[in-house]
Amino acid sequence: MSRGRVAGLPDFPWDSLAPHKATAAAHAGGLVDLSVGTPVDPTPRVVAEALAAAADSPGYPLTAGTPELREAVAAWFARRRGVPDVDPDGVLPTIGSKEMVAWLPTLLGLGVGDIVGLPAVAYPTYDVGARLAGATPVVVDGLTALGPLTEATRPRLLWVNSPSNPTGAVLGVGHLAKVVSWARRHGVVVASDECYAQLTWTGDGPAPSILDPRVTGGSHDGLLALYSLSKQSNLAGYRAAFVAGDPALVAGLLQVRKHAGMIVPGPVQAAMVAALGDDAHVEEQHARYAARRSILRPALERAGFRVADTGAGLYLWSTRDEPALASVAWLAQRGILVAPGSFYGSAGERHVRVALTATDERIAAAAGRL
Repeated sequence: MSRGRVAGLPDFPWDSLAPHKATAAAHAGGLVDLSVGTPVDPTPRVVAEALAAAADSPGYPLTAGTPELREAVAAWFARRRGVPDVDPDGVLPTIGSKEMVAWLPTLLGLGVGDIVGLPAVAYPTYDVGARLAGATPVVVDGLTALGPLTEATRPRLLWVNSPSNPTGAVLGVGHLAKVVSWARRHGVVVASDECYAQLTWTGDGPAPSILDPRVTGGSHDGLLALYSLSKQSNLAGYRAAFVAGDPALVAGLLQVRKHAGMIVPGPVQAAMVAALGDDAHVEEQHARYAARRSILRPALERAGFRVADTGAGLYLWSTRDEPALASVAWLAQRGILVAPGSFYGSAGERHVRVALTATDERIAAAAGRL
């Protein structure tokens, strides 16, 4: 191991954007940063007030989450996701969803010789999490691509991401049901990253969950769904998220997290209860992003980009059939910073990811420059 660095980990990809950010920032109209996808709109008042009311918090919080929080998550799944059978004992709050993505293979006890399956175009932390555990990340571009499985080639953990970051693709009930059936036949844990499920644009409601009874056949065995309040509720700074599903798997995760002190602060847990119980602010934020999308997408298309028509998420997965960094440089000359698709795997090398997370004024500025 090199001094001060874990062996086998890639460089943090966003650090490589520094030269392009400098170019974009030099634009006369200022920088329009559409690269990372960090929320910019106000934290809902109902949430901030709940945080303030719980600020007197001298004792240690519950790693498992308060009963009120676990019940709020179960009620939210029933009301917002069409999943009426989440067991509160199968719910665990997490310090944002990224840390759970990064540490899940380790928390599940995976290590050297174990395989973690991930999508061909994927959030980089799926790969990083496998490497942190000493496991081997393997792109699974369709289950049949794995071929006949042996103990040496069988994934111990399979990541699903719907709606996808970065593409916005949504997996339907039928597809998810096939994944679950296959995973159960082969003893594979399925972890579904569903952080953008409320941000769909097709009018068909939220994206289906891996815990949907139409997918699971009524059992959550071997299944975990991850969700974050960062995007739907502008709570990225709170680090407010949770995992839900198989109570036995969640109990195992809880035991390790209790030893490691991986605890969501008590006031944040109270704020999460408020956020999960209030649908009005979610609808308001959805409308904001829909309006920004309606401005930015046609502007990109007029500039020669082809935008994936996937209908979900906070990003416009776009290509001009050129290397990703060429598109990044072209946009930076116009003061717009985006993420190259190569950050998300070799299959994204001719795309860029353009975030909707900027103010109305900055989105309008970007559209004008395009």
